[in-house]
Amino acid sequence: MYDNKSKNADDPTRINTKLGFAGDYNFESEKFGYSISGSIGLSEAQKINLRLHPDTGEWMLGGSWLFDIGIVNFNFGKSEYDDGSNYNNYSVGTFVPLTVFGIEPNGWQIFPMAGFNYTDGERPVGEGEPEYDPANPYLLHPTDSTGGYLGYFSLKPLNDSYTLITFAGASAGSDDYFGYWLGAGVGYKFTQRDSVSLLAIAADNDYGATQKIILSYSHDFSTL
Repeated sequence: MYDNKSKNADDPTRINTKLGFAGDYNFESEKFGYSISGSIGLSEAQKINLRLHPDTGEWMLGGSWLFDIGIVNFNFGKSEYDDGSNYNNYSVGTFVPLTVFGIEPNGWQIFPMAGFNYTDGERPVGEGEPEYDPANPYLLHPTDSTGGYLGYFSLKPLNDSYTLITFAGASAGSDDYFGYWLGAGVGYKFTQRDSVSLLAIAADNDYGATQKIILSYSHDFSTL
C-alpha cells in the first residue's frame, strides 16, 4: 500500500505532491470553465488536497491518510450552479483497493468507496412545494442534509502509458436528499512525471445537474 512510486498516476490511494490544470465544457450551461488542483505530500502516508475553480469561485480543501488496506479522505468545499443554487459540502470517506485481497478481474483495479457527508446551502424550490412561484422558477430556499454515499472507482492499465477509468456513486441523506455521479475516460502518461486525462462526467442532486467533458494535465513533483 505504501509503494507510491509504482502506483498508477490515476490511483486514488497514491500519496504524492502534484499540480494540475483542467479545462471543461458544461453541456448544461453551454459554458467552458477551468480549474487548478494539486496535492502536497506530507509523508508516505499523508497529503493535503486542494482544487479551485477561479471562474466560478468553487473550491475544495481536504486531506488523505493512507493505511494498510485503504485510504481515508476528508474534504470540505463549496459548489455553485448557474441558477444560483449552491451548497457547502463536508465529507469523510475511504477507498479500499480490492487488489489488497487479490481481486483484480480481467486486469481491472477496483476501489469501492463509502463515506458520510453533510451539506448545507440553497436549492431551487420545486413544483408542488408551497413556496413555488411559476413566475420565479429560480426561487431558492435554504436546506441542509446529513447522510452518506457509496460508489466505486476503477482503473484498467492497457500498457505503460494508457489507462481506462470508470467511476460511479450515489448519495442519500435527510430531508429526502439524493444525488448520483458517474463517468468514464482515459488517462495517458507521457513522461515519468507528466500525465493527461480525458473524462466524461454526469452528476445530479437536489441542487442541480452537471454534464461535463474534462481535459486535465498534472505534473508530479514527488521523488520518483
